[in-house]
Amino acid sequence: MSPSSSSVLLMAGSAALLVGAAATMFGKSTSSSTSSSNPKDITDIVELDESDCISADDVCQIFDKLFLEMQQVLAQLSQQVQQIQMSGQQIPEAQLRQLLKAEFQRALEAKQKLVFEEYNVDEDCLEEATWEFMSQEDEYPKVKRTVERFQKLYENVSGESVVGKRPGGGDGATTTTDMNDELLSEEKVVEAAELYFGTLTKCMSTIVHEFNAQGKDIHDRAVAQELHMKFASQANDTGEEALKEKYGISLKTFQASIESHAQKPNVARALAMLQMKQQQDLMAMGVPAMG
Repeated sequence: MSPSSSSVLLMAGSAALLVGAAATMFGKSTSSSTSSSNPKDITDIVELDESDCISADDVCQIFDKLFLEMQQVLAQLSQQVQQIQMSGQQIPEAQLRQLLKAEFQRALEAKQKLVFEEYNVDEDCLEEATWEFMSQEDEYPKVKRTVERFQKLYENVSGESVVGKRPGGGDGATTTTDMNDELLSEEKVVEAAELYFGTLTKCMSTIVHEFNAQGKDIHDRAVAQELHMKFASQANDTGEEALKEKYGISLKTFQASIESHAQKPNVARALAMLQMKQQQDLMAMGVPAMG
């Protein structure tokens, strides 16, 4: 595996390891509803039941579900790319990013449709509700965290800076937090990677022990999904907190540091070994694969 390809796979692979007030609710689509070009009058709006509206909790559940589904997609893509490279074929970093991004978007379109049907929501209404809650991030911090976690997943795959993006191309507060961060040196980036992935492994271990203590069978499909979802909801924040505490950097700067040293064999080897160790540790815990 080439150093540059290894760095892209590692950042994608690591990701695979993730009531609102009535005034800010928007209508769900229902199978019994009929389409009409006539605008609803005030009586229709007043009579709208709260259960037929998209709440902040709905938005979080939907983005949590999409996040987990797309982590599974990335895990499968990562395995496929690794198999190709193990056969002796080398994929340039730019081509690998385009491949991952295209497959991610293709899979996302299919997964979105299924998730929207499962939660019985209309895409336009969900989008409007999401941005409405995001515009009140102090009141709905969980929505902000959930949506930005999904944006971060896409950012890891595409290399595009999208975390904190708002409608019309505007940025949220999170996009400027990395301006003063300096990239880590070759030696420090390996140390930081050891800390980061060690922290993620410890996070998963804590959750596994918690589930076992509760008598949950983590090999049951539904429980396994719950396990991975809980890990997904904590992993990036936990890893970033560790990076900030020891190195004073954000996850975004950590990723940029990895990519800046991706061509260096020592860094690539260290990252590959860390990834292998993490996989072995998770297997030893009995953590089932996603999917």
